[in-house]
Amino acid sequence: MIAKRNGFHFGLEAEFLVVDAASFRPLWHHDLKFETLNTALEAISVDDFQCDNFKIEPPHRKASPYVVEGYHLPDPQMKPIDLLPKGVEIRTPVCASIEDCLAAFKTLHTRLQHALAELGYRAAALSFHPTEVHFEGPQNKRRHDFWQWAMEAMLTYGPDVNVSLPKEIATELDFKDLNKKVNFYAPALTALTLASPLRQGDLWRIRGRVGKSVRTYHRSSTAPAIEIHPDEQLRLEFKTFEMTTSLTDYRNYFLVWLALLLDDGLKGRASDQTRIYDLGRVACNGVQAETVLERASEVLTRVPEVLNPWGFDCESLDLFKRRLETGHLPADDIIMTFEREKSIPATLRQLCDLR
Repeated sequence: MIAKRNGFHFGLEAEFLVVDAASFRPLWHHDLKFETLNTALEAISVDDFQCDNFKIEPPHRKASPYVVEGYHLPDPQMKPIDLLPKGVEIRTPVCASIEDCLAAFKTLHTRLQHALAELGYRAAALSFHPTEVHFEGPQNKRRHDFWQWAMEAMLTYGPDVNVSLPKEIATELDFKDLNKKVNFYAPALTALTLASPLRQGDLWRIRGRVGKSVRTYHRSSTAPAIEIHPDEQLRLEFKTFEMTTSLTDYRNYFLVWLALLLDDGLKGRASDQTRIYDLGRVACNGVQAETVLERASEVLTRVPEVLNPWGFDCESLDLFKRRLETGHLPADDIIMTFEREKSIPATLRQLCDLR
């Protein structure tokens, strides 16, 4: 069965909030310097990883699994010459299996934490900055909408889940149809991952109740759900899931993205506008939002039938099924921690270790 997986490739990109290692106070560009962070990241040993395929994005100087994430400051020709840090990112190399990808991610995460500790920092997995709410910077993109999103993204953190398919499958993909399929199912699947209920030093409250995800609420109207990279062995990138400390979650992110790509039996289709509306409702209400139960159940029920023939083990999706049944999300654990501790730093302390 495993041999049938030949031709699939996987990669994970994950952005982390940087916190003070002693106090767990969340940090941002006011506290962090690009050169300091980048020098520490460049010093991490990565000789056992294949780094040739990583793009070097100025002002970075080295192809690496580690980058400083933030807002690029441009010269008059719009070329980046400096960066205001919002956090750091891990990029795994391209892997031939989900298992290898997660093993690489775990190793890279451990090394990142050690390097940050030397600076008095740690990396925390939270999808929206818990104390900052607004950023403005000089125009750094020629397109106005790209510039607006670059400023919005200074507050958000998220994983990008990357899959490449065997050529015989990839050549059959209809990208317009795939986008409509993702529009229909992505909000319901994203609901199972929501984990950013903190805003401006408190729980995020909207219309009289605590919302589940500030990140999804902010990014839904501007940022894409997927990106397709034909010049990179047709890298297919899913972008709406939330940061997590759970390796099982990351595994499930790959499985449901594969299911959306491979399952011709999923007949739901929707427009970009419908996706934006649905994600907004999901961000506020989690799995109680309309359409979530039906659409998420449809995908999760069909995943084993679709992926088992390719040799993928789908047992870990029981975690997503329990969330759908109980309505209890990662956001609810963060809410309970904050209500108990009454402290952003004490809450962030629980979000630094992979499990």
